[in-house]
Amino acid sequence: MGIFEQALYGFQVSLEPANLAFCFIGVLIGTLIGVLPGIGPAATIALLLPATFHLPPIPAIIMLAGIYYGGMYGGSTTSILVNIPGEAASVVTCLDGYQMALKGKAGPALGIAAIGSFIAGTCSIIGLMIAAPILAKVALQFGPPEYFAVMCLGLTILIYLARGSLIKALIMGLFGLFLSQIGMDIVTGKFRFTLGIMGLSDGIDLVPMVMGLFGISEVLINLEKVIKREIVKTKIRDLFPNLDEWERSLGAIFRGTILGFFLGVLPGGGAIISSFASYGVEKRISKYPEKFGTGVIEGVAGPESANNAATGGAFVPLLTLGIPANVVMALIFGALLIHGIQPSPFLLSERPELFWGVVCSMYIGNVMLLVLNLPLIWIWVQVLRVPYKILFPVILLFCLIGAYSIGNNIFDVFSMIFFGVLGYLFRKLEYEPAPLILAFVLGRIMEKTFRQSLAISHGSFSIFFIRPISAILIVGALILLVTSFISYYKKRGSLYEIGG
Repeated sequence: MGIFEQALYGFQVSLEPANLAFCFIGVLIGTLIGVLPGIGPAATIALLLPATFHLPPIPAIIMLAGIYYGGMYGGSTTSILVNIPGEAASVVTCLDGYQMALKGKAGPALGIAAIGSFIAGTCSIIGLMIAAPILAKVALQFGPPEYFAVMCLGLTILIYLARGSLIKALIMGLFGLFLSQIGMDIVTGKFRFTLGIMGLSDGIDLVPMVMGLFGISEVLINLEKVIKREIVKTKIRDLFPNLDEWERSLGAIFRGTILGFFLGVLPGGGAIISSFASYGVEKRISKYPEKFGTGVIEGVAGPESANNAATGGAFVPLLTLGIPANVVMALIFGALLIHGIQPSPFLLSERPELFWGVVCSMYIGNVMLLVLNLPLIWIWVQVLRVPYKILFPVILLFCLIGAYSIGNNIFDVFSMIFFGVLGYLFRKLEYEPAPLILAFVLGRIMEKTFRQSLAISHGSFSIFFIRPISAILIVGALILLVTSFISYYKKRGSLYEIGG
């Protein structure tokens, strides 16, 4: 089948009543979570993951994907009206979006954010449809050494692009790899690092871990904050920008779309880096860069398009190589594994209904989001008035129920609480949990492909360097690590000179 026949088949799957309903539920929850500051798609997917265990795989993944790209849409509303990013990727939108709202242009700001997000989301899905089959064909040539090398490069890029300290990101990555080794050895069958605790004999469960690191820790962190939510007191009118605003926005939308898609494909890239990069590009090429931060519509159109395009790009390595590009993709990866589906180059041929059904549902979800976001803005504004003292106990209750329902095991509840406290300490000490989660998810697969590679070569490490693809990828990973350490120590040296 050609791409058009496959896309038509995907629409037939995604338009089935059950799949359509879960697509709507996903984007609705995603928008709601995007509007509410301090939760985010990662924490929400972690909380709702247990609810998908009893669903068929296709509606489950469609709903989780809808939460992800729906959260990107919803985050712009609070950024523009309240100057508080509902989602981390919408931080940049605050700079010009809120200033536009103060000038009485909240309508055009919200309108261009929704329309730009729709255009970018649609284009990124087309890019996903084109890129994924090509990449899958290339990946069919991969063996265990190439897969191991790809995962090494992915983790290295994630550490390289970490927002905080390079050393802290590296520590978290190594800690995640260590946690993935707890449990039964995949070759010998012996228990490793279990400390005699029976609950650890099968390893650490991903779901309680992410519910703790993102759900519980998010609650504990936000309980410390006093967030003043002052909603802009202005009538929201003229949601569609005028001709001049359209002319200034179209270039930003398409540049943000292209940039966001390609950065989304890269492991560690994601929506946050895409939105910051788009804002930087627009400011650099603008004829009036000094006006950025004072209410320039390009400062809303570009970043909002970029963060939505990145969501489509992130599905490319997940569905074709089985490599999650960010934390949310790691959670969806975990959901696929729980449903007995191994993301790989064979997914397109073995489970075309899943691949094309999920991809085409994203197009339908984008249409739903356009309808949900523009007419229902004042409903989302009222949601912003929900006090945290009501919201957070509900989140904790969902966490406890979700953790216990995984296997009706109290150990999972204790595991979630442990990782919740650990996640809180990590955030207080400015250690990002993202490298830990991705390293944990990839750890077992890395170990498997590493040992398979050594079995093929009879214990010789040269197999990673005599095969061209694996050699290029590993050398690339080493170069990234070395250059990042050099720049890190240069930066530290310059700071010491200033301090001295």
